[in-house]
Order: sequence, then C-alpha cells, then structure tokens
Amino acid sequence: MSDNTEFTSENARAVLSSVLEAISLPENAAKLGEAKDNAGNDMLKMMQFVFPIVMQIEMDVIKDYGFAEGREGIVHFAQVIRMLEREDPEVAHLHAQVRANFLPPVSISTEPSS
Repeated sequence: MSDNTEFTSENARAVLSSVLEAISLPENAAKLGEAKDNAGNDMLKMMQFVFPIVMQIEMDVIKDYGFAEGREGIVHFAQVIRMLEREDPEVAHLHAQVRANFLPPVSISTEPSS
C-alpha cells in the first residue's frame, strides 16, 4: 500500500471482513480446525501451527487491497489496524474476531493487583 494512500476505518472494516470470510471458507476452516486440534490448549503450539495459517490467509486477502505481499505487507497492515482500532470500535471488534482464531480469549482484571 503506498504511503500516500489514506487507509480509512471503512477500508479496514472491509479488509477485516474479507479476512474473516476467507478464514471461514471450507478449505481454510478445515486446515485451521486440524491445526487447532493438533495444538490443543498449548499456546506455543497454537503459535506454531494455527498462527501461520491465519497469517497466510490474511496475507492472501490484504494484497488484494494494495498491501505488499509477504512480511512487509502484513507488518504494515497490522500497524494500520492497531492505529485505527483505537478510533473505531467496529475495527477493534473485527480485529478481535480475527485474533480469536489463534489467541484464546483474555480476561482483563480491573482489580488492582496486590
């Protein structure tokens, strides 16, 4: 994605929705299901087996939206999404749905730790 292109929250919502659609395609869902079964509840195995599949799906989708292929594109996309999700709850929600495919839900305690 060229730096002079304004990437808006609306663009981000469209890309993240496309990523979620791609994740739910039968062939991708099957690959992810198998990887999750292999990983079980082991976070290291989730990052080893599941995370790369989600990232590959994301890379395949974001290149259609003008991001560079490979690591550079995924890093730039992640930076843009992190910035936009602070301003747009829907972007944050969609990004959380993508992350939920490789990260377990995290409960954040509001109690001060002692």
